[in-house]
Amino acid sequence: MKILSFILSVALLAGVVFPGCKQESKEQPKKVAAPDSVIVFVLQKQKINKQLSFPSELSSYERADISAKVNGYIKDVKVDIGDRVQKGQVLANIEAPELLSNYAQATSEVQAARSRYKGELDAFQRIANAAKVSGTIATGELEKSRNQMMADSALLQAAQSKMEMYARLKDYLVIRSPFNGTITQRNADAGALVGTTSAKPILTVENTSLLRLRVPVEEAYTSALPDSSAISFTVDAQPDKTYKAKLSRKTGAINKDNRTETWEFIFSNDKGELKPGMYANAIIKLGRPTPSFAVAPSAVATTLEKKFIIRLKNGKSEWVDVRSGINANDKIEIFGNLTEGDTLLQKATDEIKAGTKLNAKWANK
Repeated sequence: MKILSFILSVALLAGVVFPGCKQESKEQPKKVAAPDSVIVFVLQKQKINKQLSFPSELSSYERADISAKVNGYIKDVKVDIGDRVQKGQVLANIEAPELLSNYAQATSEVQAARSRYKGELDAFQRIANAAKVSGTIATGELEKSRNQMMADSALLQAAQSKMEMYARLKDYLVIRSPFNGTITQRNADAGALVGTTSAKPILTVENTSLLRLRVPVEEAYTSALPDSSAISFTVDAQPDKTYKAKLSRKTGAINKDNRTETWEFIFSNDKGELKPGMYANAIIKLGRPTPSFAVAPSAVATTLEKKFIIRLKNGKSEWVDVRSGINANDKIEIFGNLTEGDTLLQKATDEIKAGTKLNAKWANK
């Protein structure tokens, strides 16, 4: 009886337990994962301004290397380095005996050619007057006289041209300053042989009252305009002073060697404080003429292939290729297929694929 009671108890217990197990084994409904939450902001245009420092160099406004245009010997040099000179002032004299001899010979040839021409002209005029009487002078004789007179006229013109050439060369024996400036180099003294093949110039004249400040501006900033026509710069020789220079011109082309465009500024150096050849540190405030898009650097993702931002549209992510511009403080200028008012992710990464559903959280909330 005890055994029968034990079997009945076990059967009753199995009837209670197994139905519960079957109910619990039923498949539970799957839970749908909620979209990831990301911080977003609204894209807006703003004024872009940035202060940059560029290494640059000062050069004289005008510079001329004075060399001899004729072969000869230096007779005297009337100036030395550091001398202030005026336009047209005599700087040096050259002796060239052969040139003077050639000029004298050319002068004599002109006088001889003029005498021959005058003689033939007089003869032609006489024959022409006599030919007015019919049958006095043969037609061939009149034509011969005219041809001879014209030939002598051409010889006279050639002789005059030759004399004028030697006269111009004779003027080159006196070397004059091409403009107001300062003598910065002297490479020859009296008695030195000079000529068109000389390796070094006799003198160098520079206009140092005005200086050119040439600034190589990186390609990325060449389309940005200075916020004013004047910039500040410093030099190592006087680090406690700041100078101003005015924008004069731009080259309008990118240097292929260093990918920069040269901007030239003019500095009035009336006091002579600065020297040509000095290195300077130019400080330029750059800015766009019109507002543009700028975002935090974290909003721009960079891969080996491209740069892009992630736009949130209809709850899904969208990659938009962009190009970067000026880095202004904590912002970076971007260009691309963008519209003011777009919703962008504050932190872009290539781990968020295009088409991913996202839950937006506003950065300012």
